Amino acid sequence: MIHQMNLHAAPFDMIARGIKTIELRLYDEKRRRIAVGDEIVFTHSKESARTLRCRVVALHIFPSFTELYNALPLLKCGYTEDDINTADPADMDLYYSKEQQAANGVVGIEIELI
Repeated sequence: MIHQMNLHAAPFDMIARGIKTIELRLYDEKRRRIAVGDEIVFTHSKESARTLRCRVVALHIFPSFTELYNALPLLKCGYTEDDINTADPADMDLYYSKEQQAANGVVGIEIELI
């Protein structure tokens, strides 16, 4: 199955360069349809002609971003050496409310470029 997702410029570029290999998302109805072996086409949020095609190699499902941050290598999740020391699960509150996180759980979608 092929899934579509939008990405802001920074994470899009990090995936394109092979630095970011785990995409963090709410484990909502849309993400529950993703399986290992599926493909995801990421579209740049400002330049819709730019896309990346990736294969899902693993799904890391957690009840909250706190557990996810404690378990996964954050340098593969979009953080850099410059900001890893200030990485905080609350960073994800910009994208998903605490209520959404509690109701759905969260997922780290491990990917590889095709």
